[in-house]
Amino acid sequence: MVDSHLRALRSILSTGGLDLERSATIECKHFFSGAAAYADGRIFMTLTPVGLALKLCASDRAVLLDQGAAALRYFPGGPIKKDYVVIPESLRSDDFALARWISTSVEFCKSLPGPRSAHALSRRR
Repeated sequence: MVDSHLRALRSILSTGGLDLERSATIECKHFFSGAAAYADGRIFMTLTPVGLALKLCASDRAVLLDQGAAALRYFPGGPIKKDYVVIPESLRSDDFALARWISTSVEFCKSLPGPRSAHALSRRR
């Protein structure tokens, strides 16, 4: 199932006229029970049994929540992942709109502090 999520995530990134490679290095990797997409080492999108989720700023999350998105929770009763929303099916089926939101997510994540390297983390201990 994880491999199917990874293939599906790559497929989503290849549709809708997305040209993310010019603005960031995009990678897709296994992520717990699904897959995640990274822009310059920063996670911006996940695809798991819960659904397709994007990491966005608060105002963009609010817009999508008004359009039927849901807060991201990986399991019932689990914590809400506050920076993410699960994209509604109506938006997933609109390649153009989805591409716009994915690009917005990438740009938001690129504005955040970069990922810490394993070397930097080990020096802090």
